[in-house]
Amino acid sequence: MDASCGILARYRDWMDLPPHTRDLDLCEGHTPLIPVPRLARRLGGGFDLYVKYEGLNPTGSFKDRGLVVAVAEAWGRGAQAVICASTGNTAASAAAYAARAGLRAVVVVPQGKVALGKLAGALAYGARVVQVRGSFDDALALVREAVARFPIALVNSINPYRLEGQKTAAFEIVDALGRAPDWLAIPVGNAGNITAYWMGFQQYHQAKGTGLPRLLGVQAEGAAPLVHGREVARPETIATAIRIGRPARGKEALQAVQASRGRIIAVPDEAILEAQAWLAQEGLWVEPASAAGLAGLVAEIRRGRLDPRGKTIVVVCTGHGLKDPDIVLKRHEALPLIEPDLDALQPWLMT
Repeated sequence: MDASCGILARYRDWMDLPPHTRDLDLCEGHTPLIPVPRLARRLGGGFDLYVKYEGLNPTGSFKDRGLVVAVAEAWGRGAQAVICASTGNTAASAAAYAARAGLRAVVVVPQGKVALGKLAGALAYGARVVQVRGSFDDALALVREAVARFPIALVNSINPYRLEGQKTAAFEIVDALGRAPDWLAIPVGNAGNITAYWMGFQQYHQAKGTGLPRLLGVQAEGAAPLVHGREVARPETIATAIRIGRPARGKEALQAVQASRGRIIAVPDEAILEAQAWLAQEGLWVEPASAAGLAGLVAEIRRGRLDPRGKTIVVVCTGHGLKDPDIVLKRHEALPLIEPDLDALQPWLMT
């Protein structure tokens, strides 16, 4: 298989990968950095605001960057199967790249805690999906036990090659802007992504002098172990993708935030839904967890803790809205039903 359009083809020389890593791709990466000046004006104006829209990756989330590399490495060392615990996006992505490589995929998910759009993706790509009674953290503990006893490759974010792939999003931001932004606002769940972005920004800065951003990591209040400084046994939030109580990369994320002179904050679900609606008004539909970065930025500006004037700020939106459409549907009343008559339609045309 000849990788010609994905991140391995574009950034392989910037990744620390073993020689056996195979070529693999679904043309992931190259996601747009979208300017949102009207949204910036809504927050007071005087600064440049962009959205890194990772929902346009092949399976609809940023996870494709890490999974293509993790699966390519596992495939190269002879693995016949991969396994992951997931709140949804990792499941779909692991299944897709395993299918592409001709490997089996086993996915362990917390019962009733995964959005149907994500679960359907994993099943469509042919993964063996198993539910566990418990949380994501329980699922990950089980997966770790499985790889210790069976010949199957672990592709969760504790796999170092995941971060090698995910850091390429930072490269793309710098390539587009010509330098690092002043601030990067990003959702935080298992904490691998914020860790990977910092790796990427550091690597480019050391090689090219492109600068470093300050990191604003954002968790949901009901799943904010890094904010509260303790594990959350039963995390609860409408933002299912970051409903994690024991982040696997928590220590590294805290170190990255501290090194960047940034911080990690928590926002309520109501703020996340408000940010999701604001993004939709810009034509960008994202799943709830993806709106957490914007929700955190809004909160910090409103509190006077972040002065955006004169700055360049990037908000990372990690997954497409189609991953979790039920949230939007539940917030709307039943659709009106009319006769196929112009007079019946007129009230909707005039207001």
